[in-house]
Amino acid sequence: MTSNIRVLVVDDDVPTRIGLRTILSSELDLEVVGEAGTAAQAIELNRQLRPDIILMDVRLPDEDGIAVTRQIMSDGREGLPSPRVIVLTTFDYDEYVFQSLQAGASGFLLKRAPAEELVEAVRTVADGNALPAPARTRTLIGAFAKASGDVPRAQFAEALTTRESEVLALVARGLSNAEIAENLGLSIETIRTHVKHVYLKTGARDRAHAVIIAYETGLAGNLG
Repeated sequence: MTSNIRVLVVDDDVPTRIGLRTILSSELDLEVVGEAGTAAQAIELNRQLRPDIILMDVRLPDEDGIAVTRQIMSDGREGLPSPRVIVLTTFDYDEYVFQSLQAGASGFLLKRAPAEELVEAVRTVADGNALPAPARTRTLIGAFAKASGDVPRAQFAEALTTRESEVLALVARGLSNAEIAENLGLSIETIRTHVKHVYLKTGARDRAHAVIIAYETGLAGNLG
């Protein structure tokens, strides 16, 4: 039997937390294991509960959600299991989206999103995929990543095989594994293996992070 997806809800607004809990708890495969109203509570509950997914409000009374996401990812590097973070906001600002992804979030969702979109987002991210849609991710990262990138290209260019570099470039174009398989004439299982190797060699957390790395290092190439 597949275990439930364990979710921590972080938002300083109590009615919002109640609404999110109600939506998620109505799904048989989702379980809200905790709620936090501040950054400090979120960091502590993440360490205690080790959720699979954190729904993170971008604005908290003691710290912004992007900084909290960065701290939680830092905890992961120190040995704690890293959850996947979906940042929630009422503002659809491109810079917020990029900063969220750069901090380690796997997705970005507007609070006004329909219930079914929220549920699907949680399942999608829990399955190892990234939000938002690949096309938008590419546009945002193309606009912001190059200016802030500081990862030496040679470090990854030497580590990746020619095929892995090719797969990474196609991931950065927004192609799914199935589309990459069709493009290269390979099986989807082979592509999944290549993507896994790309993650391991670059340290990418997920697809969104891999796209950021591709742009910051220049490995994305000319994807215009």
